Amino acid sequence: MKVGLIRCMQTEDMCPATTCFKAMKNKKCAFDGVEEDIEVIGVTTCGGCPGKKAVTRAEMMVKRGADTIVLASCITKGNPIGIPCPNVEQMKTAIKNRIGNDIRIIDYTH
Repeated sequence: MKVGLIRCMQTEDMCPATTCFKAMKNKKCAFDGVEEDIEVIGVTTCGGCPGKKAVTRAEMMVKRGADTIVLASCITKGNPIGIPCPNVEQMKTAIKNRIGNDIRIIDYTH
């Protein structure tokens, strides 16, 4: 699995993504049951509200080899402050429309 990780720009100064990386390394939470090795192709943010830059950033990571786009838990669950992104569903839909159905999208990390 070659992962492109997209994080929330609003929480990046509160979280260095270590729990996301730990979940990938240990194949826990969203990565439970993943058989193959997990390689991180890139890490970026959504670009800030409303997350429009996440679409082109996901596309860029796919062009660089990602076969899976992961929206970090800071976006979908609101970790670490408990406020999920109000634009997450629109962001996910726009990413799917841009990158197609051959690329897997995982909507949380831990």
